[in-house]
Amino acid sequence: MENTQRNTPRIPPKKPQDIALAHWLNTRKPEWDTLETELKNNKRQRGDELVETRQLLSGYRALLSDLSLSRRVNGDTLITRYLESLFLKVHEEIYRPSGHLWARLLDVYHLDAPQLMRELKNTLITAFALFFLSLGVGWLLIYHYPQLISLFASSKMIDQVQSGQLWTDGLLNVTPSAVLSTSIAANNITVTLTAFALGALYGVGTLYIICLNGLMLGSMFAFTAPYGLDGRLFAFIIGHGVVELSVIIISGAMGLQLGEALIRPGTRNRLQAFQDTCIKAGKILLVSTPFLLFAGLIEGFVSPDPSYSLLLRSIIGICSGSIFWLILLFGIPGKRNDYVMK
Repeated sequence: MENTQRNTPRIPPKKPQDIALAHWLNTRKPEWDTLETELKNNKRQRGDELVETRQLLSGYRALLSDLSLSRRVNGDTLITRYLESLFLKVHEEIYRPSGHLWARLLDVYHLDAPQLMRELKNTLITAFALFFLSLGVGWLLIYHYPQLISLFASSKMIDQVQSGQLWTDGLLNVTPSAVLSTSIAANNITVTLTAFALGALYGVGTLYIICLNGLMLGSMFAFTAPYGLDGRLFAFIIGHGVVELSVIIISGAMGLQLGEALIRPGTRNRLQAFQDTCIKAGKILLVSTPFLLFAGLIEGFVSPDPSYSLLLRSIIGICSGSIFWLILLFGIPGKRNDYVMK
């Protein structure tokens, strides 16, 4: 380190009884110089990372003791402020996120997503309640007024149901499974992002998406029931629907949280609240995206294929949904990589 010995301030002893301690602190200056050199050394060899990290941790613990002693012996002096500055630099270096993409991704799955889901708990319960309330309203509406089904289904879908067929029948004869899966996955991701993004309208847009999806699902079950097709509709949905609907509701909850952050930003300004919520939502969506892609594959290859039994579809849907929620709520096994340095 250049001019370290000249630039490092001396320790002025204040009281006779503190002379020995102040002198001992002066003997610690080479250790501080070494620690500061480590911080400024950006050309680390890959094989030396572990050794240097351990040295940094050891120096960090010793520096903490030196800082505590300097505060007691010297008070608010130049040397104490120097140690405080050095302590903050070392702390930031140790606890900064890993520079390795894979390690940071594991951190999102292991710790970040479960923590954010706990923060989202109340809003998530609200989103679930709104969805199932809308589902019940949609079912009751079409059950009592079946002519209103045109609000939720196209005329072609209505004609097919009235002729005893689901609009999903023969779907594989029209579109190959691979193309169908890609289209479905893209649509699911679009709906998910839309449900969150519309939260920027102070949550009103997200409320519309959540309620519309609930109304549509409830109305279609009510409409197909008199024709004996509700069981087949359930068999079509169960394989992919658990994950799909879960992600839509979660994105809706994040959209509601975005709206609340804009309405009540608290100590932050609205831009900061918007940015913070978007970062949190991005982490949860990062965990959700692989499951959305998997749900698209199930909807393209399994759901429209009559050769798959209801039992197998149910097992696929329940297992994939359970794994999805377990990862979101508890994370995946692993250790956080706070100490992996670039």
